[in-house]
Amino acid sequence: MIHQIDTTDNIVAFRALAEVTKEDFLTAVIPAVEHLVKQTNEINFLLVLDTDIKNFTAGAWLQDALLGLKHLGKWNRAAIITDTEEIISFTNGFSFIVPGEFRGYKKVDFNKALNWVEGNIS
Repeated sequence: MIHQIDTTDNIVAFRALAEVTKEDFLTAVIPAVEHLVKQTNEINFLLVLDTDIKNFTAGAWLQDALLGLKHLGKWNRAAIITDTEEIISFTNGFSFIVPGEFRGYKKVDFNKALNWVEGNIS
C-alpha cells in the first residue's frame, strides 16, 4: 500500500508499506503526479520505502514505468529513501539515463531528502 505524505505544493511524496499493487499506483500515485504536472509543469517526487522492493507487484512496476515514460521530460527531482544500499546506488545512477535528478537517501536523512526535492538545498 502507498500513502501520500503531506508536503509543500511543489512536490508529491509517498510512503510504501507492505505489498504495493497496481491499484496503489492507479488510486494514489498517478492522480497526485498528474495534478502536480498540471500545477507546476514538472515532477518533484519523494518515495519512502518502508517495505522490501520484492513487495511491489508486477502491476505496480508496470504502472511505475508507464508513469515515468508518460512524463519523461517533466521529471525534475526525485528521491528514494531506503536503507538498502543497492536501491540507493541504482537511484543515484538513474540520473545518467533519464532527464531530471534522482538521488537515493538513507532513512535517517529523510529531512535532507525532503529539502532537496522541495528545492531548498542543492
